[in-house]
Amino acid sequence: MTQILILGGGPAGGAVALGMKALGYEVTLVTEARPFDAVEGISDRVIQGLRHAGFRKGLSCLPQPSARSAHWNGEANSANTESLIERKKLDAGILQDLEAAGVHVIRQRVRQVQGLVALNDKSSVSVQVMLDNGESLSADFMVEARGRAAPQADFARSRGPQTLSLLQYWHSDNGAESVSQRRSMAISLPDGWAWMAMLEDGRRYLQLTVDVSAAELPVKQQLAKYCQQRFLAIPEAKAFTGNAKPVGVPHGRISTPVLVEENIGSNWIRVGDAAMAVDPLSGNGIFQALSSALQAPAVINTLIRQPADAELAARFYRDRVEGLFYRFARIGRDFYQLEERWQGAPFWQNRCQWPDAEPVHKTVRFDQLSVEMMPVVADGLIAEQEVVITPDQPLGIWHLAGIPLAPVVNQAKQLANRQAFDAWFADQQNCHSVGIQNPAQLNAIRGWLTSVGFGES
Repeated sequence: MTQILILGGGPAGGAVALGMKALGYEVTLVTEARPFDAVEGISDRVIQGLRHAGFRKGLSCLPQPSARSAHWNGEANSANTESLIERKKLDAGILQDLEAAGVHVIRQRVRQVQGLVALNDKSSVSVQVMLDNGESLSADFMVEARGRAAPQADFARSRGPQTLSLLQYWHSDNGAESVSQRRSMAISLPDGWAWMAMLEDGRRYLQLTVDVSAAELPVKQQLAKYCQQRFLAIPEAKAFTGNAKPVGVPHGRISTPVLVEENIGSNWIRVGDAAMAVDPLSGNGIFQALSSALQAPAVINTLIRQPADAELAARFYRDRVEGLFYRFARIGRDFYQLEERWQGAPFWQNRCQWPDAEPVHKTVRFDQLSVEMMPVVADGLIAEQEVVITPDQPLGIWHLAGIPLAPVVNQAKQLANRQAFDAWFADQQNCHSVGIQNPAQLNAIRGWLTSVGFGES
């Protein structure tokens, strides 16, 4: 039986592991504990993504959403909420889900990887992985899911502005605090931005994000004092720094947006942050990691079972990873543009214009729609199907409301106007001929066609 080896046990690696098990593969996953106990704020969309991936134990540790405030461009906003997750708890829950599903989990550090084969190389080579304890693992296919820690030096990359995030823990000496005090805050600063989280047990998690080239950072021995002074100098941060002191040493991590352009080969694939990592300001880190990871099992399955379609599968995967990267990059750019006070400062100037001037969402008109053959996920494999191409969805829309969209659009183009469309689709037999089975689906189709201006004079 084909052996799948996954390096990395976070949400991305875990999602691929469960997906490959569902397709009938034997899966081994190698992971090591996080070097620091990070806290992250996630939205309901991320929670839905984790649920879709199958993380039951992982989700059991999630707290209820708490208040999130933002101080941006001189204005305060407290309308939003987010769930503050402790990544070590989430990752531990994910590993429990994997083991319950029959995934063999090895808790070790990876020392070396050999045997990766390029996509156009037809050699039958096993991937060899050496662990820190001296154990050697062999697999038919490897998934690189170690996030930003995955080796990148040998791969072509596209990078955004060089960014560094400094994380510092604080703790209140007043003992346990009320649950109502769990909260988070984001605030813009002249040379960057800060995010702060408060947990009910008195722990505080403070993060400062700056430009690597523009920041005047002290030597390592002075970094703790530097971070403390920076956070104490933020008036709005008093709720997080008051009655609290820093604990331990700050942790620095690179948070530069990076797209690894070579992300797939004949016997390997990169997923999650190992394939592309976005600016933390967009707040979509786990979501984007899951986005690539949930598509990867069908791509891997195609490479293994239908090698004649390898190029098709690779094109599907590369296009989607690149599309996700630039979509999230533009979301971050738009957030940076909302801060108008310091646009001439290096940090803000570098990020208000990257990656380009393209809008995140484009206006779509009915006359711009086209129907083309494109790769999609179908029955656990990558296959070509007719999809609807729009300016906002250049990779195509295959299904809408559970039915193929292309036949409906083709029919709408033939009918040319809304009156003829409504008359044709009033016949149930006509609806069935294009896949529409019930009124809810027909209403969804009508609503979408209205949104792109079908029938407008």
